[in-house]
Amino acid sequence: MKRILFAGAAALVLTSAASAQVLQEKNMPLNLAVNIANETIAACSAKGYNVSVAVVDRAGVLRTLLRADNAGAHTPAAATAKAYTSASSRTPTGVMAENIQKNPTAAELANIPGFLVLGGGVPVKIGDETIGAIGVGGAPGGHLDEACAVAALDKVKDQLK
Repeated sequence: MKRILFAGAAALVLTSAASAQVLQEKNMPLNLAVNIANETIAACSAKGYNVSVAVVDRAGVLRTLLRADNAGAHTPAAATAKAYTSASSRTPTGVMAENIQKNPTAAELANIPGFLVLGGGVPVKIGDETIGAIGVGGAPGGHLDEACAVAALDKVKDQLK
C-alpha cells in the first residue's frame, strides 16, 4: 500500500511541476483557413478538377469545408478525413501511404478511427509548428489532390509567418 501511495504522490509532484507553465500554441485562424480553402479550390479548378477542400486546426477540428460545383458527393468526407489524418500525424498523407507500402507493420495506421491514408492531406506549418492541415478529395489521384494543396500553401505563404 505504501508503494502505491508513494507512486501516486510522485506522479502528483511530477504533474504539478510539468503543468506549472501554460502551453502556448499557434493555431489555424478562420480567415486563413478560408483563404487556403479558396486557393486550393482555385488550383484544382484551373486543372479541371472538381474537389472538396477541408481545412482543420492543429487538433484536427474542422475550420472550413468547401465543395466545388460538380464535386462528387463522397469528396467532403474524404477531404475532411485526409485533413484530420495529416494534422494528427503532422505528416502529408501521401508520405504515410508510401510508408505503409514500404513497411507492412505500419498498415495498422489505416485502422485508426477517422484516418484516411490516401494522398491529399498536407500539414500547414509556421516554421516547424503544425497549425492545421488541408485535405483535398476529388482529383483523379491523391498526388493531384496534394499538388493543389501545395499550390495553395505557396499562394498564402506570406500569411504563414
